[in-house]
Amino acid sequence: MMMSKKNGAKGHETPLSPAEEQAKITELRALLGSLSGKLLLFCSDAALSRYLRARNWNVKKAAKMLKETLKWRLEYKPEEIRWEDIAHEAETGKIYRANYVDKYGRTVLVMRPGCQNTTSWKGQIKYLVYCMENAIINLQPDQEQMVWLIDFKGWSAGSISVKVTRETANVLQNQYPERLGLAILYNPPKIFESFWTVVKPFLEPKTYRKVKFVYSKDSESMKIMDEVFDMDKVESVFGGRSAVEFSKDEYGQRMQEDDKKTVSYWSSAVSLTSSNNLVETLLLLDPPNFESGSDSEKDDKNLESVDLASGSDGSPEVFVKDSACSGSGPNGSAKVDIDLDPHKIESAINNSS
Repeated sequence: MMMSKKNGAKGHETPLSPAEEQAKITELRALLGSLSGKLLLFCSDAALSRYLRARNWNVKKAAKMLKETLKWRLEYKPEEIRWEDIAHEAETGKIYRANYVDKYGRTVLVMRPGCQNTTSWKGQIKYLVYCMENAIINLQPDQEQMVWLIDFKGWSAGSISVKVTRETANVLQNQYPERLGLAILYNPPKIFESFWTVVKPFLEPKTYRKVKFVYSKDSESMKIMDEVFDMDKVESVFGGRSAVEFSKDEYGQRMQEDDKKTVSYWSSAVSLTSSNNLVETLLLLDPPNFESGSDSEKDDKNLESVDLASGSDGSPEVFVKDSACSGSGPNGSAKVDIDLDPHKIESAINNSS
């Protein structure tokens, strides 16, 4: 299957046409099968397109990646993180969403690794996830990518944590693919170049190609700032002309208002939910196998429908209708005992209630 077209004259690859892209989105959606609730809301055509682009339009690889994200979202519940959960991580402004966008209308996340104030890598990742979810909920309708503006003031080799670096790369690349439009590293110290050689193996080529080094004393590199931002709005630490500085109290008020926006957005998933999100439960219990390179139809499991019935003892039973199934359920559907893993079931049901 062709992922792109070759231009024989120059040897360049030509992007897929809109019709070809939509065909792949449709193919990917078919592989995912029936979705409901928050997972259905998450899996918009735009989201599917991002996962396809992240895997160079390989549908099976994109399906495998997306399925892993869906399971992660069910277990981690990033949309349920609130300001009060991570406020202590934000005290120094080590990551915050700027009150301006770039010239292309993209959300700007300011990162200040030199302002690290905690030691728990789990807490740091949770705050990063919160910031990513917040940045996304505030993207303009015509944008799906953001800009990271990274200030290295106060950063030192002692700030390095390979564990946090690896987890950060994993979350950003695997759970938020194609969300980064540009990352500007502002005034990184000389020693960072050595650290960068450690970081790059964790990043995909298309990711680190979006990284730009900018130095305040290098007028040529500073042109990047002028090209991307309205410098009247940018903080003075980045060579801008704004005197605004980070205030935890003011930022906290903004985030609490944004939390209401987040709740409103995800609550719309209720109308898309049926049978207590049992499809999500089944995805957790028996995630489809989307191994790349396998073209076998039996590997492409597709849930056609889900029925809820009561067992002889009054406990709920799930029947999955699948073209490859036969036997114990009504209408030839396969019976799935939802007591196989009560912890996962309880988590999924509570999530939908």
